[in-house]
Amino acid sequence: MSNELRAVSFRHVTVIDAERCIPTRDLSEPRLVQGGRAVAYGVSEGGASWLEVRPLDGSAPIRLAETTGMRTGRGMGGGGWCPTPFDLGVVYVGGDGNLWLQSFDGGAPPHRLTDHGPDRSAMAPAVSADGVNVAYVVDLAEVRVVDVATRRSTRVDDAGADFVIDPEWSPNGDLCWVEWDVPDMPWDRTRVARVRRSTGEQDRLAPAGAVQQVRFLADGTMTSVDDASGWLNVLVGERSVAAEPFEHAGPLWGPGQRSYAVSPDGTQVAFTRNEAGFGRLCVASLVDGSVREVARGVHGQLSWQGDRLAALRTGARTPTQVVVHDVGTWDRTTVAVAHDVEWHDGELVEPQAFRIVTDTGDIHARLYRADGDEGRLIVWLHGGPTDQWQVTYMPRIAFWRSRGWHVLVPDHRGSTGHGRDYQQALRGRWGELDVDDTVAVTRWAHREGLATPTGTVVFGSSAGGFTALGAVASAADAYAAAVVLYPVTDLVDLSERSHRFERHYTDTLVGPLPEFLDTARDRSPARHPERFVGTPLLVLHGDADPVVPVEQSLTFVERARTAGGDATLHVYSGEGHGFRQRDNQLDEYRRVEEFLRRICD
Repeated sequence: MSNELRAVSFRHVTVIDAERCIPTRDLSEPRLVQGGRAVAYGVSEGGASWLEVRPLDGSAPIRLAETTGMRTGRGMGGGGWCPTPFDLGVVYVGGDGNLWLQSFDGGAPPHRLTDHGPDRSAMAPAVSADGVNVAYVVDLAEVRVVDVATRRSTRVDDAGADFVIDPEWSPNGDLCWVEWDVPDMPWDRTRVARVRRSTGEQDRLAPAGAVQQVRFLADGTMTSVDDASGWLNVLVGERSVAAEPFEHAGPLWGPGQRSYAVSPDGTQVAFTRNEAGFGRLCVASLVDGSVREVARGVHGQLSWQGDRLAALRTGARTPTQVVVHDVGTWDRTTVAVAHDVEWHDGELVEPQAFRIVTDTGDIHARLYRADGDEGRLIVWLHGGPTDQWQVTYMPRIAFWRSRGWHVLVPDHRGSTGHGRDYQQALRGRWGELDVDDTVAVTRWAHREGLATPTGTVVFGSSAGGFTALGAVASAADAYAAAVVLYPVTDLVDLSERSHRFERHYTDTLVGPLPEFLDTARDRSPARHPERFVGTPLLVLHGDADPVVPVEQSLTFVERARTAGGDATLHVYSGEGHGFRQRDNQLDEYRRVEEFLRRICD
């Protein structure tokens, strides 16, 4: 990666309508079943969701879970379903939050196994090798086992952890899972817990850092992803399948991530690699240690049966798709595509990657150049903040590029994808280091001639909205405006009212209260509305947001206006943390475009 901007020419790009940018369906969590003769995956479309089983011989697909609905995974996450042994059927999480069992032929209606929903939700089912029991977690708080025949559910963990996730059976019948305690998040420090089948006793293995995706070979050897080396690498036992300075998984934001898969004979491991935001599918030999690079693109949800490997695949020019590889030739077949839209040359482009050197450290970023040079720039911040926008299918970038906007995506320190040290650098410094990095990347873009401050806008949602507001407060002269969606604006309120998973997040990112109360208040935009008087703001929020309460935006915008600022707020009815309704998604594009036309044209 270089700091030098390379001139790139594109064919003329027609202005893209927002309707083309919103997929009509979503695909999730593919797994090979029936010995690799079929692939099953979750589908969400038109408000409905189901599990589609598609034979790879060209036979007609079968839909399961239609009568109950299915809680499908999001992105590269999962935890929504699993096959049963002996190819008898599937266990899935229904729309009511309960586990359901259904046969593969779809002839009989599904059979309910649990009675937790709808107020509580089962997730991440795992069926024992004999098919008798299903392990699962409830609300990331309890590990339970339900007897398939009797439907009797029993809690098996000792309640010694604050959070539990991803149960997995070992070949000898022991049950393992990953767990952690607050204030840590699962990318800070986790451990492996095990209940022994023979005695019912529970013990724990605590690695140096964060471990995830615990599974087992046929001989009982544990496999996992571990960042003790400084990078999230796949381990077989204590041996890394490819000890390299690349991440082999993403942060553990939810259950069911499957970023690696072991071949049925135990001699190879397919894994995903994150190359500074760009993705690649690789296969490592456990015999000679060699690594084969199979395909470019961000991959996830790997599944290996027989002579086939299935995955979710996406890229800057590749809509999310279910693909199946022939492992003999590594030829790829596309089985299903989430967004069936025709794109013309130059509308979807790969970004350029940069490492920007500053006095306080290097910052990673990716640039999507617009066709032509109108001197307009969107600095777009990912959420989390412990996360990253990998180079995936993002039509919204094409929407803004077609309107003459360059899009710059920084990975401020605290982002994932660049090793544990880079990710952990934000501890205690959220609202400070991420803000400094964002401003530094923006000023670099100005020096390189991409845009002037009057043509530069910073975008962000959730934690990215918090950082975006911090950037305009810190360097108002660098930005013409800010667009923030469901932003964090009050760190004190967030620590008290956010959902359980993130309620202690600020303890490590800022500092525990009340010891760091002054720090939290100083970094909270809602506590300092005078910092935003000189920068126009557009704020969008859903009134059913369980992560960042909508009251944060209501209070922040009212205070900013009272202080004399130009702040516009729109609240979407029934929307949570992110906008799911198509009409509201279209309205978001319209409102943002009208706002930027008012500010920058």
